[in-house]
Amino acid sequence: MTARNITLTETVSDDLDTLFLFQTDEEAIRLAAFTPKDPSDKAAYLEKYAKHLADPTIHMRTIKADNEIVGSIAKFLMHGDAEITYWIDRKYWGHGIATTALQAFLQLEPARPIYGRAAFDNHGSQKVLEKCGFEKTGTDKGFANARQVEVEEYVYKLSD
Repeated sequence: MTARNITLTETVSDDLDTLFLFQTDEEAIRLAAFTPKDPSDKAAYLEKYAKHLADPTIHMRTIKADNEIVGSIAKFLMHGDAEITYWIDRKYWGHGIATTALQAFLQLEPARPIYGRAAFDNHGSQKVLEKCGFEKTGTDKGFANARQVEVEEYVYKLSD
């Protein structure tokens, strides 16, 4: 798999079953840290994301490689600030997909500044943000459902 066949499509309800499966991977959950209390609750996931699809402040895209769904990416608002989030199916980690998808998404999404966050030990996500021009601007701490402890996260910012 190479990053050159990556496309972003508007996320539709038919994508949610596949995207849900990616977010049940135990290793991915641990690295993401900040996840729902019960990541295996499909009904709660579908209800939450059905609302997200209808929310005009949330810009969601499905990431495809060779026309196969491999992840998701979105801009949402948190405390009035634009934030970025993405999730790649673990079997595609290390293929440059997240970086390529984020670069493409930033061409579509005009909000600036835009922030990204990564758990202190999620080096892959930190590298993706840095490769896309985000600069580490600080740290925060929060309770991470996936780890059942308070976890430090790095806060990144892209100004333009």
